[in-house]
Amino acid sequence: MHPPLSPHKHPMCAEIIELFRKCHADHLVGKIFRECTDLKIQLDRCFRQEKAVKRMTNFEESNKFKERLKAFREEQTNEENIQS
Repeated sequence: MHPPLSPHKHPMCAEIIELFRKCHADHLVGKIFRECTDLKIQLDRCFRQEKAVKRMTNFEESNKFKERLKAFREEQTNEENIQS
């Protein structure tokens, strides 16, 4: 099973999505007999690569946020110590 095939949600895979949709439209009966299997495999691989890129980006953003939060907390602690 694959996610919804919206090219705007999957810009990395937009070309394969269009080819896959065209294959299904051109082979109405053939899609039952696995006419578009090669494109489906390519699409699955593309989705996996896209997910890996998103996961890495989110991880990097999370680390940056954690660093900013740590710096903010240290600054707040230093200000509290000065006021005491």
